[in-house]
Amino acid sequence: MEALTSEELLALLSAVGHTQRLRAIAGLAGGRMYVSELARQLGMSRPLLYMHLERLEKAGLVVGHLELSNDGKALKYFELVPFDLHLNVQTILEALHTDEQRAGAADGPADEEG
Repeated sequence: MEALTSEELLALLSAVGHTQRLRAIAGLAGGRMYVSELARQLGMSRPLLYMHLERLEKAGLVVGHLELSNDGKALKYFELVPFDLHLNVQTILEALHTDEQRAGAADGPADEEG
């Protein structure tokens, strides 16, 4: 797996740093579910659940798919993306190092005067 940037690491930590989002992850642990079903299971409104699922999706922890039911209703399904999160000093150092590498690559090679 490619090393995360500090921004990506912070987005991931922020995404899992909320009880309702942890509950959504737990609800999806058994497999994909459509939003209304998950909202009922969690006792949460659909708009609030969408907000949390969007945050999880931006962090790369869940993915959503829009599908049509047999009766033509659009259903938004979400499922977990396999992840294995380890947070330690090395994770933080690698994220900062990745930032430095990407910043250096964006600057391009130094112009040499001749």
